[in-house]
Amino acid sequence: MRIIEKCIIPFSWLCALILLSAVGCLMGYLFIKGLSSLNLALIFGNVKPLDALLFRRQVFDGLFPAIIGTLILVLLSVSIAIPIGVSAGIYMAEYATGRIKKIFSLFFDILAGIPSIVVGLFGFSVAVFLHHYVSKRIYPCLLISALSLAFLVLPYLIRATQVALETLPNNIRKTAPALGATRFQNIFYVLIPQSLASIISGTILSIGRCAEDTAVIMLTGVVAMAGVPQSLFGHYEALPFYIYYISSQYTDSNELMKGYGAAIILLMICVGLFSVAFFIKRRVRQYVLYQP
Repeated sequence: MRIIEKCIIPFSWLCALILLSAVGCLMGYLFIKGLSSLNLALIFGNVKPLDALLFRRQVFDGLFPAIIGTLILVLLSVSIAIPIGVSAGIYMAEYATGRIKKIFSLFFDILAGIPSIVVGLFGFSVAVFLHHYVSKRIYPCLLISALSLAFLVLPYLIRATQVALETLPNNIRKTAPALGATRFQNIFYVLIPQSLASIISGTILSIGRCAEDTAVIMLTGVVAMAGVPQSLFGHYEALPFYIYYISSQYTDSNELMKGYGAAIILLMICVGLFSVAFFIKRRVRQYVLYQP
């Protein structure tokens, strides 16, 4: 066993080093190529930044509409997915038993393995159905994209919530019922606060999944020159689609450099969203640990 342990530890360090090297090379290449194109003109075009930020003038030749569209899309998708995913995770951990739990577990595992392009086709089919049978004014739009992305990230939220609740120690789980609390009171006042930090971890993963996915949004409403989203039922722009579009149809090196710059901006947005989520997770954990 000691020989195996001595072999596993260096192998683990080697794998971590290879992974970090690959990420470092990728990030280095991205920044070397795109750092020179990062400027205000890339984001705001010929419009003054203040006019664009106050929505006085529309930006046509910059990434500002795509940045706003990406942020709105991520926040809307996560806002839709969190209540459903957390509720389903609570049901799986605290209420589902026997065959029902096995069936739902299999269903959620299958759902987690569905390719994003299939989810995009499903969202497009929903838009076509609504257009033909509900209202002719409904087309692929921001709301359809947000619902499709929420459907895509539901398994991560469900599993994160379920595992967070099921791994709580028995002394935490049984203290409140021993004092006369009902099952709902135990879940709402004890179990969820104690597992909230782990649930936020699933939310962080969902944020990254929503921000980077292209296959879903390109079938459900994103376009190249839509401007800042005007409503939930309108078209919009997003950075992942812009990167895909510009990298596949660029006409000169300047346009390709803009694609690298857009990738850096998308990366910075993801880092910013992750930082906010980690800050909330840390504060929640401190609150749970030090509350009287």
